[in-house]
Amino acid sequence: MTWEPSLAENRLNVEQEQRAGDPLVEHMLVIDDDIRSILATALAEDRGTGDVTTMATIAPDKIGSARIVCKQTGVLCGSQLVVEVFKLVDPAVKVERWAKEGQTLSKGRTVFTLEGPMGSLLTGERVAVNFLSFLSGIATTTSEHVKAVRHTKVRITDTRKTTPMLRRLEKYAVRVGGGVNHRMGLYDMILIKDNHIDSCGSILKAVEAARNRWGNQYAIEVETRNLEEVQEAILAGVDRIMLDNMDIDTMAEAVRLIDGRVETEASGGISLNTVSFVAETGVDYISIGGLTHSTKWLDFTMLLDKERTEAKNHMTLLGETIPHNGGQ
Repeated sequence: MTWEPSLAENRLNVEQEQRAGDPLVEHMLVIDDDIRSILATALAEDRGTGDVTTMATIAPDKIGSARIVCKQTGVLCGSQLVVEVFKLVDPAVKVERWAKEGQTLSKGRTVFTLEGPMGSLLTGERVAVNFLSFLSGIATTTSEHVKAVRHTKVRITDTRKTTPMLRRLEKYAVRVGGGVNHRMGLYDMILIKDNHIDSCGSILKAVEAARNRWGNQYAIEVETRNLEEVQEAILAGVDRIMLDNMDIDTMAEAVRLIDGRVETEASGGISLNTVSFVAETGVDYISIGGLTHSTKWLDFTMLLDKERTEAKNHMTLLGETIPHNGGQ
């Protein structure tokens, strides 16, 4: 297998383009110790006591060349994690990116080329591709919903229905796909839901309790189930009213009652098939748990470039070597 003929012609200097004003620069993920810990844990889970297949079949000094290819059309997300995974496996692996984060990829597009110790490429392959597929799937699904409502003012947002310990990554993928993040957790916004309301006795009592405890420190959103609760939430003077599991006609009437005085958010069972109808009611936000809890992964694969691998190992035999850190 050989490199795509157009690869060199279409090469993208990712960092330079983003510094030059790519609007997705604001969505870039900062790789810090928390992210590295997630990646290291994933590698440890997969590698365990060692990659026994690779140790048995691949010579420690063999050099490999490979590329990661997108097998479906979709939005690229998680490219920084691919680079970081191989850095953790073996710093001797050279990873080059050939597409920008947030870019829509066509089927068959080469996204990364890799070169380095063959054992290290194989050891890091699955973890790197898993993160790439997982996050690109979320970004792609989010992008589909954003496109479906682009004729309206609405913004697509996520929920807390995320994979434990991976919320930061999943919400990042939503941003890359064109969505916006709802609260990150229980700590950065007051969201008074049905159980809070039922426990306090009413929306007004729940909002009063929140303000007595926190003042104006946090924005307050209230979940409503019917038009009577919408009226009560308006009287309470909250920052946002959630219209939960309402039919289209009831939701449109709720938006009319609110009349722009408070932000509105539609929620509950909204899918790609219904999102445009919900958006046309005039709500400001649509929150969709399915962006993160029910998304199909985008398919990527790592392919060995046999010709370049053979050429590199032939050069190694002649005395040209690549430094190896023993990452196998």
